[in-house]
Amino acid sequence: MAVSHKSPFNCGKTFYANNWTPTHNPAGSIDWQNYGGDAINGETVRATAAGTATFYNAGNTSYGKWVEIRHSDGTRTRYAHLATMVKSAGATMSVGQGTTIGTVGSTGGSNAPHLHYEQRTSGGAMDTSPTVEGVTVSLGQKKAIKSTNGCGGSGNPNTPESVCGSGFTVIDSAALTGGRTYLLYNSGNGDNCVATMKTTSLGAASAVSAFLEPQGASRTTDSGSFEYYAGPVKRNAAGKCVKWGGSVGSSTYTSGFEHCD
Repeated sequence: MAVSHKSPFNCGKTFYANNWTPTHNPAGSIDWQNYGGDAINGETVRATAAGTATFYNAGNTSYGKWVEIRHSDGTRTRYAHLATMVKSAGATMSVGQGTTIGTVGSTGGSNAPHLHYEQRTSGGAMDTSPTVEGVTVSLGQKKAIKSTNGCGGSGNPNTPESVCGSGFTVIDSAALTGGRTYLLYNSGNGDNCVATMKTTSLGAASAVSAFLEPQGASRTTDSGSFEYYAGPVKRNAAGKCVKWGGSVGSSTYTSGFEHCD
């Protein structure tokens, strides 16, 4: 069954998808650009479909900081010129549709902030008429597309960002059976936050937990029977590694000590 793709941006965001010719390389790739008064620079970049993400850094050339996601049918998507990535180069990560993978920037061979986006076949060939949100953007076309990515398709009306509050950005996540646990960071004050979001038994109290443990300090846990999520668990960990994770029912995740910046 073919994988369907959503826009790589937050729910409700509209940006131009520009499949311009004749000199765009590779032909068929999309440049996502500003729309109206909404500047794209710094926007959250989300996986357009579920899969396994691999993170790369080409430095000041080519794609700059970029991510490739291999999907269940063998197809791939690429996201390039990122300002930031949620994992360091060489790392891999399981992602769901809508998982945050980075932010828009202008790294590598880029003249202005935008998101370079590709859809490739399982054999690596470019799809020169990629489709997102049910809209096909063929060679030479430029279309304004509104995102439904991260709009709560799981049915959960909450997001990790809304649970943790203003200033927090998702920097990592891990899949659970029946949900997902998220690690967020606030660069303004050095606080980390963990929230575990349910995707099943929504509105009904069931076992869910979230925890955060700065290295060298005690662990803080929020655990109980909750309708939608566990957390937020917040701790200041500027300059420290953290161990984090959570559970939904019997499905659990515990990281090693990581994210030490």
